[in-house]
Amino acid sequence: MRLLIVEDDNELREALTALLLQSGYEVDAHADGRLAFNTLMTKEYDLAIVDLMVPGMSGLALVRSMRRQLSELPILIVTARDALEDRVSGLDAGADDYLVKPFEMPELEARVRALLRRHRADREAEIRVGPLVLVPGEPRVSLGGTSVDLPASEMALLETLALRLGRVVSKEAIADRLSRGGNPPSDTAIEICVHRLRRRITPYGLKIRTLRGFGYLLETTVGE
Repeated sequence: MRLLIVEDDNELREALTALLLQSGYEVDAHADGRLAFNTLMTKEYDLAIVDLMVPGMSGLALVRSMRRQLSELPILIVTARDALEDRVSGLDAGADDYLVKPFEMPELEARVRALLRRHRADREAEIRVGPLVLVPGEPRVSLGGTSVDLPASEMALLETLALRLGRVVSKEAIADRLSRGGNPPSDTAIEICVHRLRRRITPYGLKIRTLRGFGYLLETTVGE
């Protein structure tokens, strides 16, 4: 699982990174809110840990932006702001949990595990897009009531598009999702995967729209 840390205190950022790497997570860490948001638009993350007081883009603005663009991403705020109104503002902005500094590292790890467990349970539910029914992580989907087996790359692509229904998914985000052993696929490989998946799902009233320079969008044509 890949985590994003947004923390401008160098010592704490390095300590959190070392702790979570040791616990088996992949970790990217930034001290700047704007840079962190740009990274979120090109990489897939399983959870974000955000300090409210970071330069570039405030932590609160970052949380709001993440919640608009990545509605299912678990977000943990870590901050020295412990007033009730600060906690309410952070949770209302879209955070899933709020941890006040100073905190003990075992508590942060426990909260990360709890958020990830909750997120996994949510993702196990069925996703329905018109005639498409899929369960994240399962190798088979239902299209128009017909059970269909998809190659792993096409399944991962379809799941990524379905989870972000109504939002454009960048080619960089798709490459990150389809990468194997840390090696992302080429643009050509992604385009071939999109072409093959598009050909499979079009007869069932689904289409993958290409927005040149931006990415891909999953839509249903049923009822049009």
